[in-house]
Amino acid sequence: MDIREEFRALSDIPVFSAMVEDKSCLETDKMSVLQINVGRLCNMACKHCHMEAGPNRTEVMEKSVLEACLKLYEEWEFDTIDLTGGAPEMNPHFRWFVEEACKICNHVIVRTNLTIMMEEGYEDLPEFYRDHKIELFCSLPHYKSRNSEKQRGAGTFDPSIKMIQKLNELGYGKEPELVLNMVFNPAGAFLPPDQEAMEKEYKQHLGEDYGIVFNNLFALSNNPIGRFGAFLVRTGNLKGYLQKLVDAFNPEALPGMMCRSQISVGWDGQVYDCDFNQAIDLPIGPKKTIMDLVGTPYEKRKILFDKHCYACVAGQGSS
Repeated sequence: MDIREEFRALSDIPVFSAMVEDKSCLETDKMSVLQINVGRLCNMACKHCHMEAGPNRTEVMEKSVLEACLKLYEEWEFDTIDLTGGAPEMNPHFRWFVEEACKICNHVIVRTNLTIMMEEGYEDLPEFYRDHKIELFCSLPHYKSRNSEKQRGAGTFDPSIKMIQKLNELGYGKEPELVLNMVFNPAGAFLPPDQEAMEKEYKQHLGEDYGIVFNNLFALSNNPIGRFGAFLVRTGNLKGYLQKLVDAFNPEALPGMMCRSQISVGWDGQVYDCDFNQAIDLPIGPKKTIMDLVGTPYEKRKILFDKHCYACVAGQGSS
């Protein structure tokens, strides 16, 4: 399914850039985040995954591409390295890259599904993360088992809870240098509730039921691409969901869009404005790879938008 073709067919949904009055928001600002999708291989196949990652995916970033990422990080003077996937831990060069990244970067983020650290060969990762002071963003779609497993599959909630408890035991969510964040996604074609209120709910329920503590919760709108986009098309809800996003358009969220201060590197080295553009194959330019950028100065560029971008500026925004 070509979701961009589906977007074009919905002519009554306005073009994203036409909604933006401050045209400076349509181009990049100073680069601060180098986000690297190290592969689409994953031990899970979540229903809301915009990358459609899973156990049968074979796309994995090679070491030469990772080396180019380290070079560009230093040349363009980013502040943060953000590792994602798939399950980024399943890349065979993952531990090597984290070690190298920590030598040049004081803020390395890993986006983890938690359950991967319960599997054979990955059990040492909690201590590895602690030793390297990695900031963790943990996918936990809900604090109730039934709601969480609607998206992630049966039997995934309890291992996630056990892993968060282990991370707490290691100091995550407690010690200032060991930051533990939770990520909430709605279970259907509706917008997330107020982020601050949702964080309070998470902290109350996870604390009372499981003794869990964490730093921050991020409530993200489901992006209408990938598996969730396919679900919307299949059920005839794409137009209605996009209209909800348009109706919730918040101009105040525009300056903070992640695409303004980051680049997203795909498993093959192709470069995008964000990983949502990566998921729909909308690169910043033809044959523009991380290897092409190494040795070149940073220049502001026009950001490539499509109708999925409404998800990032609906309500409080998802950036």
